[in-house]
Amino acid sequence: MTRRSAVAGYALATVAVAAAVAVAWIASPSAVTGPLTRLADRPLWFAVALVGLAAVRPVLAWPTTLLSAAAGFGYGWLGVPVGVALVTATALPPYGLSRTGWTSAPGGGRVAGAIARVCDAGENLTAVAGSVRTVAAARLLPLPSDAVSLGAGVSGVPLRPFLLGTAIGELPWVLLGVAVGASLDRLAAGDLSVVDPAALVAMASVGVLLLAGPVYRTLNEEPAATA
Repeated sequence: MTRRSAVAGYALATVAVAAAVAVAWIASPSAVTGPLTRLADRPLWFAVALVGLAAVRPVLAWPTTLLSAAAGFGYGWLGVPVGVALVTATALPPYGLSRTGWTSAPGGGRVAGAIARVCDAGENLTAVAGSVRTVAAARLLPLPSDAVSLGAGVSGVPLRPFLLGTAIGELPWVLLGVAVGASLDRLAAGDLSVVDPAALVAMASVGVLLLAGPVYRTLNEEPAATA
């Protein structure tokens, strides 16, 4: 993907995410989780509803924890692999959008230059740390999932490492979501904020440790190719 196409793709994807966030202010997750709980005794329709929820989640910029919480409610701890699969799949639209490769870059100036520098930094980091490690570590940080997907796309992360890194990095978040989903009252109310702060700090610390060395080398050395 060329630099001009990466900059253009990133800019367009950023606008799309911003629009989705605006829509999310109107469409609350609780409007979906309530009816979803009433399908728990109908496994087939519950599974269909989960797939539909995963499909629209990127458009509405809802948290990925919503998917794993719903999977936990419907399947208990057996919902962990279901949650990982759904969260990984729902990361594909923003990733694909930023990888589209538009033929023309947006108007020049400081904005385009800043986006180009972000692309360069991401490419250098993945070259030093490796794609899977970079994506997994970024997922562990308390960052918006779609922002990480966009960053991976414009950094040139290939599809397979992106999917593997996403599955690894999202697993702790899925475990937390499944734990929340075990409570009918929390899911029905759309309350996904009951996560132990200590768990967030622990995951963020692991993510920082995974990236600390590569970031240091990126800032002080020429990026080295990785297998």
